[in-house]
Amino acid sequence: MESVLIAKDLCKTFSNDRVQQHVLKNLNISIHPGDFAVIMGNSGSGKSTLLYALSGMDRPTLGSVGVNGEEISRYSNDKLAVFRRKNCGFVFQQNFLNDTMSVMDNIMVNGLLVSKDRRAIAERAKELLNRSGLTEEVYNKYPTQLSGGEAQRVALVRGIINNPTILFADEPTGALNSTNTANVLDILTGLNESGQTIIMVTHDMKAARRGNRVLYLKDGVILDEADLGNYVSEDENRHEKLRSFLIEMGW
Repeated sequence: MESVLIAKDLCKTFSNDRVQQHVLKNLNISIHPGDFAVIMGNSGSGKSTLLYALSGMDRPTLGSVGVNGEEISRYSNDKLAVFRRKNCGFVFQQNFLNDTMSVMDNIMVNGLLVSKDRRAIAERAKELLNRSGLTEEVYNKYPTQLSGGEAQRVALVRGIINNPTILFADEPTGALNSTNTANVLDILTGLNESGQTIIMVTHDMKAARRGNRVLYLKDGVILDEADLGNYVSEDENRHEKLRSFLIEMGW
């Protein structure tokens, strides 16, 4: 299967007071269309740094990142910004919604960066909100009027409004309670079952179970990968396979 994203010999080094910190070390990753790839590892292992390098939010020190055959790591800042708008969706631990704008406006602003068809964007926003369990009564609310789970679902809709090639998620359930965590994970699973490619960083085993691949990062190196196959709810074999893999990795 042809890869949608390929990272080759990826390195990221930070320099501070003449001291160099090698956060990513010659990583090679291939992501296929429809993958739900999960990146795990202990704190400080380089998970978020890797996610930002793969998505074009940060530049690698060495190596290359290619998406759909385009080597984005060589793009200018302006070209990279346009590429991200059209091809990348993002959702983070914090929702980063604009508190001075309504739910619908928060989503519409992202959509209008790519398309000027306001009506089509609004219709897609409503469809996605409804699929996320958010009805018309929240459209005109402000983020401060939403629960944490509602706000994160709005942030998720904002992240996929432009039908991105890849959705990048950095600890998307890290600030949620168990009920809201399950709701957000169900949405991500549904998106993936519809063909959405997802790369997610998490420290949560329940979240990691939703992926078909789990890559374990330690000290900037991918130690190994677990192939979990497609997600099936209440699959205890899946849970045990992931648990054994994480123990083996030293998690």
